[in-house]
Amino acid sequence: MYLAKVVGNVVSTKKKEELTGYKLMIVTIVGSDDEKWEKRIVAVDLVGAGRDEYVLVSCGSSARAALKHPESPIDAAIVGIIDSFAE
Repeated sequence: MYLAKVVGNVVSTKKKEELTGYKLMIVTIVGSDDEKWEKRIVAVDLVGAGRDEYVLVSCGSSARAALKHPESPIDAAIVGIIDSFAE
């Protein structure tokens, strides 16, 4: 699971039936201060996250299990909205 920030969304007029009704969000994985790159990925939003919110992102088979469609072609899912965190 990763800590990420929602930075945008993807509009898709056609997608797999299992993804109908879900938003596709662009998230930036939050890394340590010494990392010099930003990793952005598209994640299926399962919790209603919005732009500039910090979220929990599950990847791989855990993301497919969260969607309850293990055959779905997804690799990342937003599974939680973070209210606060401390480093």
